[in-house]
Amino acid sequence: MTACLPRSLRLPRSFSRSLVALACLPLAALAQTPAAPAGAQGVLPEVVVSGSRQEHAAEGLALSYDVLDADALSDAQARSVREALQDLPNTSVKLLPSRFSVTGVTSATGRDGNAGINIRGLGGNRVLLMVDGVRLPRSYAFRTTVFDRDYVSLELLKRVEVVRGPASALYGSDGMAGLVHFITHEPQDFLRPAQGGDTPRTLGGRVAASWSGDDRGRALAATVAGQAADSVQWMLTATGRRAHAMDNQGDIDTPDSRRTRPNPESAESSAVLGKVVLRPAAGQRHTVTLEHVEKSAAVDLLTSRTPLPLAGTPAQVAGATVDEHAWRSMRRDRLAWEGRLQQLDTPLADELQAVLALQQSASRQVGTSVRPALPLRVRDNRYDERTWQLGLQAGKVVRAGAWTHQLTYGLEHVQSRISNLYGGLNPAPPEVFPLKRFPDTRESASGLFLQGESIVGDWSITPGLRLDHFALQVTSQAGFFPPAAQPGQSLSGSRVSPKLGVLYRATPQWSVFGQYASGFRAPEAGQVNGYFENLAERVVILPNANLKPETSRGVELGVRGRLQRLQLDASVFSNRYAGLILDAALIGGAGTAQDPRVFQAINLERARISGVELKGRYDWGAVAGGRLATSFAYGRARGRNLGTGQPLNSIDPAQLALGLQYQRAAWGLQLDARHRSAKRAADIDSSTAVKPPHTQLAIPGSTVLDASLQWRLRPDLRLNLAVHNLTDRKYWLWPDVQGLAASAATNDAWTQPGRSAHVSLVVDF
Repeated sequence: MTACLPRSLRLPRSFSRSLVALACLPLAALAQTPAAPAGAQGVLPEVVVSGSRQEHAAEGLALSYDVLDADALSDAQARSVREALQDLPNTSVKLLPSRFSVTGVTSATGRDGNAGINIRGLGGNRVLLMVDGVRLPRSYAFRTTVFDRDYVSLELLKRVEVVRGPASALYGSDGMAGLVHFITHEPQDFLRPAQGGDTPRTLGGRVAASWSGDDRGRALAATVAGQAADSVQWMLTATGRRAHAMDNQGDIDTPDSRRTRPNPESAESSAVLGKVVLRPAAGQRHTVTLEHVEKSAAVDLLTSRTPLPLAGTPAQVAGATVDEHAWRSMRRDRLAWEGRLQQLDTPLADELQAVLALQQSASRQVGTSVRPALPLRVRDNRYDERTWQLGLQAGKVVRAGAWTHQLTYGLEHVQSRISNLYGGLNPAPPEVFPLKRFPDTRESASGLFLQGESIVGDWSITPGLRLDHFALQVTSQAGFFPPAAQPGQSLSGSRVSPKLGVLYRATPQWSVFGQYASGFRAPEAGQVNGYFENLAERVVILPNANLKPETSRGVELGVRGRLQRLQLDASVFSNRYAGLILDAALIGGAGTAQDPRVFQAINLERARISGVELKGRYDWGAVAGGRLATSFAYGRARGRNLGTGQPLNSIDPAQLALGLQYQRAAWGLQLDARHRSAKRAADIDSSTAVKPPHTQLAIPGSTVLDASLQWRLRPDLRLNLAVHNLTDRKYWLWPDVQGLAASAATNDAWTQPGRSAHVSLVVDF
């Protein structure tokens, strides 16, 4: 049944034969599928911004990309970045349960939420996240404190663009593994002519309400947009959501550390987006954006309580945890102006773009521990980023006979003031609250970029080059030195990032492409100057002002088909990474009072990651009065630490996603299947995941089925119903369980939700 797939893409034997057949049939039909006429079925060509820094026909990009539009996000009832990206090949998002303790040390703390997106085996701050071209804050992790990157509200988005592989040549540092670009709605999205009409509306909007069974979540979102004058449009969106803990398939309900059921949790989120678009003259456009996103959660940490009756030595009984609570919040505010001048027709530029943005983000975690005979213990930790960003970009098209060349060039400057503060009651000696894990820092990055695209006949050649200068400057030692053993140090450097893409249009329907791209990521403030000392645990973490940027080099080859019924993208890639920063490498010490264990962030790891990706959609045409289509996506990667010879734990198991969609005028039905291969012990480096003699939990393979129904009661009113995990399958996801010992009795706490219902109602006006 798998003969239609190349050997490198062969599917796991445990997967259902019927599902395999669904993926193979479109491939078998390639030779029998005629080319699509221009404008067939009224489908407009897909346009991507992130792959070339300007609007570009997606099928002409010499790289791998994904685009999720607002309808796809809404119909799938995606509530988080994880759910939005779950069907993309070699892409995952970590989402852990709230199961941490206020001061406990574990790699799976549950505090980091959507800590980062993993693309082709690398994640965290190695993937650049942007909203409307503005960089999102980084995640920050130090010891038991982790602040995540979940600063996005999906209800504000009209599409998500994902670029795979190094993107530093276009966007600079942090684009080493890839790019995820969140693009928000604009007024014109709600002012288009009503169905059957041709006159744009002067007032429009949308109201959506939803309920989710796996976390008992309730959400409401409303948008109103208007045309104030011929040259003025405006829009305002407000959203809110309340939920409880995400369900799992644990069955131990004790109020202590033996518990595998979720901890009681109350979570809230809200967001506001306002935009004003001005068009004072032909070819001129100005957009002013104000965005506010806020999220919070309160957790009753039953899982950190000591089982009753208390037992042990008098000291153990006195220090036992009998009650523990945590509260966390995060907030992001953005004010941005974007200006565009088109139709310039000057020798240097046909169009100009400018962006000026101010953004402030703040995260806070407060934990309280009650012990029988010891004082109250409180940890109050904060992380803040205040950023301003300036970008100028020009574009010029030159034509000469059959030769067309498009040039894009410009400059960017980003400056962030980063601070942290640790406070509370009863710090671990020798620390004294309040203190800072690293000093107040100003990080800045300036870049000059140049990219050209030459089209000669059926060939497109896209070279690119970027020069970056980064600087990490300590602005204040207050609160850091002392108690740190040495003052914080500054760091700076420069980096050149080249890229080259080539695309050949073999026929009007088929093209092949290849790309070479380099990337880098500058060290962060917490890695360069992070300091920690705990006499009780005999642990010291030292700063390292000699860190160098991480670097990557990637090669990708692919084929793309756009036929009347079939869309197909297939690619193979190989990336090499050097100088990867290991945040806490053990560099010495015996773990005694006289010789504590000493850790430090160092440039240690070299790695190689390679893999394959296949995705597409096949339209079966008219079936029983409706239209039937199949979507498919498969991703598989392998990675190895070249220094140790061990596998990389950041590599996700292979995944196949299959979808069957049936659409009629009044309703649509969709069935989705996701098969994830097992993470075998041979593919895990337990020495970097858990402390010996333990071994890392290896998860089995799983197949999960979802079903959804959309009922279009009227052209402007639709009801979405869905059931997730139809078979109530018990399973784990690899990004969530890294750091869990196979011998632990509570690993069911990290299972995914069982069968759950979801419903949403959307009204357009």
